[in-house]
Amino acid sequence: MAAVLIVEDDATVRGALVRALGQLPHAPSSASTAMEGLRLLLDEQPDVVLLDLSLPDLDGSALLSMIRAVSTVPVIVISARDDEKDIVALLDSGADDYLVKPFSSRQLEARIRAVLRRADVKAPSTPLVVGGLCIDTAGRSASLDGRPLVLSPKEFDLLAYLAEHLGQVVSKRTLAAEVWNQPYGGSDKTFDVHLHWLRRKLGETAEQPRYLHRVRGVGVKLVDPGP
Repeated sequence: MAAVLIVEDDATVRGALVRALGQLPHAPSSASTAMEGLRLLLDEQPDVVLLDLSLPDLDGSALLSMIRAVSTVPVIVISARDDEKDIVALLDSGADDYLVKPFSSRQLEARIRAVLRRADVKAPSTPLVVGGLCIDTAGRSASLDGRPLVLSPKEFDLLAYLAEHLGQVVSKRTLAAEVWNQPYGGSDKTFDVHLHWLRRKLGETAEQPRYLHRVRGVGVKLVDPGP
């Protein structure tokens, strides 16, 4: 059983979610505004947050940023908005999953189980060190040659996942599932853009890679560049 915080302004939808989650069974609580949701998040420390985007006081994307500033709780965005760019932007901003309304209680339960499984994977107690890279997965920080790296949430997730699989070629499909939570494969453009920016922050290019090496038609791997 998980403690689930629902942040949803529509009373009908909110009530239906509370009833469905209570029958599964989970322990739901709910808020109709962003600020009320943030207060409950801090007071109750839920296991999962279901976040609507159309809130009366703040857009849900702004609340997501506030949540990520104070918590690593899994957040599933629930919204009628189905534009791919919006979905990708929210996943890049720290959402763990995205459900387009309407959806079934069975689908919601499966998504909750999936994000809880990922949250249960314990971060290494010591930072990952690869050459001059130091990646603290618990603290979600990274540095290169002693200098802090300023990474977006998904850039960090991509780097950390590759570091956890050091030397292994990881396919785009696997990265789409594990980093972007898109089990059926995501956008190649999204992956390419994040890889490009991550390379720039590591001081390398596709033509002259140091840490990030692509294997054409297969995927990408992180390697120790050596002395």
